[in-house]
Amino acid sequence: MKQILIQLVTAFIGSLGFGLLFGLRTKHLFWAALGGMIAWGIYLGVYALVPELFLANLCASVFAVTYAELMAHLRKCPATLFVVTGVVPMVPGGSLYRAMDCAVNGDLARAGDYGHKTLVVALAIAAGISFVTVCRELHTPKT
Repeated sequence: MKQILIQLVTAFIGSLGFGLLFGLRTKHLFWAALGGMIAWGIYLGVYALVPELFLANLCASVFAVTYAELMAHLRKCPATLFVVTGVVPMVPGGSLYRAMDCAVNGDLARAGDYGHKTLVVALAIAAGISFVTVCRELHTPKT
């Protein structure tokens, strides 16, 4: 339980840091970081139930984008502000680094494994963003 709490707090801080880096207005920072933290919590929960990397990241990504659309509507600002900070905790930077490290050191089998993991996570994030965006466009009344 302690490890989950630490992961949620660091997801919040990481999202907050990216919000600051991207110049988010102070009034949006907390809500953007909260979205990243909850998205990471969903990832942890889904992965605990069904240890499938793609599914867990897809569910978390769908939440992050849905949350971003809702916050954009409520706070009268672009959804992109919340999408970027919301998916930051899921970005597969660690596995990409390990893939490159193994490739440089000649361990191509492990590099391939880490590279595959990186691509699966990136694809899940992109699929989640695309799914919610398409659904929103289909249900938006045309003027």
